Amino acid sequence: MASKKTSRLKPLKAGITILLLAFACFLFLPGLNTASRKTSLTVHKKMGVSTIVDELYRNGSINSKWPALITARIIPRLHNIKPGRYTIPPGMSNFMLMYYLHSRPQDEVRVTFPEGLDLRKVARILSRKLDIDSTEFMAATTNPYLLRKHGITAKNAEGYLLPGTYDFAWGSTPEEAAGFLIGRFRHFYTDSLKSLAAKRGLNETSLLTLASIVEAETPLDLEKNLVASVYLNRLKKNMRLQADPTVQYALGGDARRLYYKDLAANSPYNTYRHNGLPPGPICNPGAASIIAVLNPAETSYIYFVATGKGGHYFAESLTEHHANINKYKSALRDTLR
Repeated sequence: MASKKTSRLKPLKAGITILLLAFACFLFLPGLNTASRKTSLTVHKKMGVSTIVDELYRNGSINSKWPALITARIIPRLHNIKPGRYTIPPGMSNFMLMYYLHSRPQDEVRVTFPEGLDLRKVARILSRKLDIDSTEFMAATTNPYLLRKHGITAKNAEGYLLPGTYDFAWGSTPEEAAGFLIGRFRHFYTDSLKSLAAKRGLNETSLLTLASIVEAETPLDLEKNLVASVYLNRLKKNMRLQADPTVQYALGGDARRLYYKDLAANSPYNTYRHNGLPPGPICNPGAASIIAVLNPAETSYIYFVATGKGGHYFAESLTEHHANINKYKSALRDTLR
């Protein structure tokens, strides 16, 4: 004959079992707490699991917050949900939902960086395409630890962000994005190119600085080696480079028409006032501009001016240069008629 104590425990155990089964069903059976339609969720960096569950409730992915929270609490690894944009399938269980968010790969975004952008413009593109604040990206490109890690001795990564089209995780950190772009340059700048630069007496900074000026002067790959030859010839003759893009960079980086008063700007980047190369790159040059500096045309040109039709006239003498300027002015008048 069973004791009274044992008989009293049976209903209690049965009740606990029923509660546990009901709880397990609520956690693991599909559709009891989740939407019957596809929903979307955006997880930003530094969002904790409670904030994520709040957002799931707010956008209608779940009907009640506590089952999702409890699921995450009893399985701690489900707390680790990566920043990203998620499309959530309908009718999931609470466990399936949290595991889906935990295990789903970060979505990728294809981002194009045209040649000749400076750091600020690169930062603006990233802030539009990824979950990155432009100010934080700018800070990353001046981070001494990141610069040392990638072997950059300059004060920032200007010139080292190789243009191109790349796939980024939407939730990339500023440091990851900057490091990736620098890594693309490191991959491009092979030992053979380093050897060629050394033969021309160019260290990494001077190569990228000169290439950035070439990049800013012409979009035409076919004449980049001619532009490079002009500046290399000027450097050999100890002439000032007198490169308009360096003045524009000194004035804030906007490619606008310059006035004579602008040429007096008090900046080490003003190559109308200072001999030699400026302190560093003025933009991030593409591969063609870097190769053009390493393989310049063999010329005696020391002047060039726009044709007014997209290219440039090149000259060896000041007399020839003035004649080219007159041709440019004539072409400009024709376009204004």
